[in-house]
Amino acid sequence: MARSDYEVVIGLEVHAELSTKTKIFCSCPAEFGGAPNTHCCPVCMAMPGSLPVLNEKVVEYAVKAGLATNCTISKNSKSDRKNYFYPDLPKAYQISQYDRPLCEHGYVEIEDDEGNLKKVRLLRIHIEEDAGKLNHDEFGGGSLVDLNRAGVPLIESVSEPDIRSAGEAERYLRKLKSIFEYIEVSDCKMQEGSLRADVNVSVHKKGEPFGTRTEMKNMNSFRSIVRAIDYEANRQIDVIEEGGTIIQETRRWDDVSGKTFAMRDKEDAEDYRYFPDPDLVAIRLSDEYVQNIKDNLPELPESRKTRYISEYGLSEKDANLITASKYLSDLFEGTKDVCGNAKLSANWILSDISRILNEKEMEPDQIPFTANQLGNMISLIEKGTISSAIGKKVLTELFENPADPEEIVKAKGWIQISDEGAIKEVVLQIIQANPQSVADYKGGKDKALGFLVGQAMKQTKGQANPQMLNKMFIEELSK
Repeated sequence: MARSDYEVVIGLEVHAELSTKTKIFCSCPAEFGGAPNTHCCPVCMAMPGSLPVLNEKVVEYAVKAGLATNCTISKNSKSDRKNYFYPDLPKAYQISQYDRPLCEHGYVEIEDDEGNLKKVRLLRIHIEEDAGKLNHDEFGGGSLVDLNRAGVPLIESVSEPDIRSAGEAERYLRKLKSIFEYIEVSDCKMQEGSLRADVNVSVHKKGEPFGTRTEMKNMNSFRSIVRAIDYEANRQIDVIEEGGTIIQETRRWDDVSGKTFAMRDKEDAEDYRYFPDPDLVAIRLSDEYVQNIKDNLPELPESRKTRYISEYGLSEKDANLITASKYLSDLFEGTKDVCGNAKLSANWILSDISRILNEKEMEPDQIPFTANQLGNMISLIEKGTISSAIGKKVLTELFENPADPEEIVKAKGWIQISDEGAIKEVVLQIIQANPQSVADYKGGKDKALGFLVGQAMKQTKGQANPQMLNKMFIEELSK
């Protein structure tokens, strides 16, 4: 049977660390980093007699996330104990939510593989605590437990099995990441584990019931998630075609080999023996509390995209690319306010800045310079102080050593040459040195002019005013 006769079914359980100052049930700092076991106390270390107290900010952030993803907010929810043993879980249970989560039945809109709008339903968003971290000795000397992360607040967003390809999964995760960044409930730094996903994959022959799913846990890279889904779907199809049976299990993705490997049987909800946490009171929310959060939600990416198209004349594609990241969108907002030119601001962000980010394998939140610095650089180009070619050099310098662009230009001697006498001298030298190009231009080959201008820019190290060069070349070549 052909692979096209199979349908892939994907569901994502996305964990986002909340940007609260303290942990979910104690006053320990929730920030990333720190020496091992320095951000913990008797509560998050599960010392006997210690009692948890729910951080109200965690509830507020979860409600914000629910409202931003079109969820119904539960006015009456509770905390539950999810029982399992693992060395980085000091209590031998995790405080989470089971049958009464804070947020239910929402959706996120994405484009499917044909470019049509599609709603991916959200079953729930609930709050829970993170576990600690095991640091394994690569030389076989054992494992050490770091409890700094234990008790860091999470929201878990559980999708319905509505996703049908690795591409849709990536677009869904990027959209969810973007929403959480915009409402400022999580920094979503995947490289620090602030956003990670458990990926459930199954396949079935079209028209038949869903197949048995496998799960790949704690994935924090878009590229790895896409590769893992494609591999796992093909692996399951191969097993079925060979007459085998898919086992419900947790599998590990290996990025080097590009394969998944069985780890353990996949548990069902009843295996965790959920029951209400007796140390925590129920969570009661008033209509006024929820409405106040709703009224104060910041502008979401879809709204910004529409505004960029209508107010600044950006194309839908460009507006989509900029608003996909709150960091890029904020950079655009600040830059256009400084230089007064939205189109130029967008062009620099989508071309040179995006190129450098890709080359350096950096995320937008790692851009080292400010919108004010980028806006000032664009203003220098518009005033004629520097050329666009020099602007590219200034941008490279901003990535390496962020500073005032005007000071960079002065220190490097990059101020644009706009003196007519100096430019004419260069033009005459280039004309004299390139008789064939001069003949080509006079013979009707317009491209020769671009070559001559390029030679002049090269001789002046990009500092000559390109408009003056063009004008003066045309004048001299017409004589």
